[in-house]
Order: sequence, then structure tokens, then C-alpha cells
Amino acid sequence: MAEPERLICPSDLLPNGGKGIRFQVETYGLTRNAFAVRYQGKVYAYVNECAHVPVELDWNEGDFFDLSGLYLVCATHGAYYAPESGVCLGGPCKGRSLVKLNVVERDGHVYLINPQD
Repeated sequence: MAEPERLICPSDLLPNGGKGIRFQVETYGLTRNAFAVRYQGKVYAYVNECAHVPVELDWNEGDFFDLSGLYLVCATHGAYYAPESGVCLGGPCKGRSLVKLNVVERDGHVYLINPQD
């Protein structure tokens, strides 16, 4: 039986609009790479896979935001996503979305909620 939540990282490792933290998650019986970022003070997490072609978004580990810190960007295809929803706003997958993961932040830590399907 899966744990109801799992520690991802201490909160202070996620600067607003800065580097993200990579971790792994089990989805549909597969171990997949995932990431968490902070945007406008809130933490969001997604499976680390472009909605266009299944490649990881970050070319350099943890670099998920564009230079402005306003959008998540696929370093391979240039697709850009709304950090708060994962919806692709432009590029080859416009209208599709990243796979969102449930996270909670409390007591100075970020936790993945219900990591199993």
C-alpha cells in the first residue's frame, strides 16, 4: 500500500520562479520523472514530460522556467506552459497540458500527495 504522502524537499529549496526540484513518481505502474516549482508563492508539481513529445522539459537539471520566470518551458521544443495549471500556451502542443501532481506545503516542507494512482 502506498504512503498517502511523500516528502519532496524542504520549502526553501524552491525559490519563486527559480530552479525546480526533480523527483520520481509512480503513475500507471511506471516510475516517471517529475518536478516541483514555486510560482507566485505557491508550489506546483508535474510529470517531467512535454505534452508534445515525451521528453523532459529541463535541458539543465532544474531549469524549468523561461528567463522571465513566468512560464515553464520545454528546452527541446520551445513549448511554454502556465506554471499554475500546466496548460500549454504556445508551441507545438498548444492547448494540451502537463500531467499535474498533487502537492502540499506545510511546516517548511513540500509533500507529494497520493503518489499512486
